Amino acid sequence: MTVGDVAREAYREGLPALSASAVGGLLAGVALSGMRAEFDAVAGLLVLVPALLATRGNVYGSLGARIATALHQGLVEPRLRGSDERLRAAVLAALGNGVIASGFSAVVAWGALVALAAPHTSLLALTSIAVLAAFLSGIVLAVVVVVVVFGGFRRGMNPDTLVGPIVTTAGDVFGVLFLWLSVQLVTGGI
Repeated sequence: MTVGDVAREAYREGLPALSASAVGGLLAGVALSGMRAEFDAVAGLLVLVPALLATRGNVYGSLGARIATALHQGLVEPRLRGSDERLRAAVLAALGNGVIASGFSAVVAWGALVALAAPHTSLLALTSIAVLAAFLSGIVLAVVVVVVVFGGFRRGMNPDTLVGPIVTTAGDVFGVLFLWLSVQLVTGGI
């Protein structure tokens, strides 16, 4: 394979994913800017946003890499079966890690706000919002990861090229959406 062939293949696989990432990032930013009422109603929520969004990308990006490696090694077939214990365990571990990390982030954010004597909501409200958003977005992201990795692999693409941009963007978009929904549910619709 020549250098030109490698470059063409990299652009063929990577450019659509990076383009989707750019558009998705803009959508997530616009949605986040529309959450001013939620940030005013839940003091301290804005401090938590970077940690929550980073957690989605990190946890589910790792899930995608884990599944892609299992596909390359032949440990997992690129199709859904209820009996694939490795896939089920990886998805459940990612979901658990996302929820635990989000709950921990909420406690740390609340502690920092208290220590700085900054305006803050109750620990229960902040933690409930973070954990609920993590759980809901985690379910959707697990599906997105499996579909993207399996779909790319079946089409002869390297799933590792797709996972990073698609999962982090989906994490931002669904993270903001479910953060908004969680605030609505926990606060009673503001």
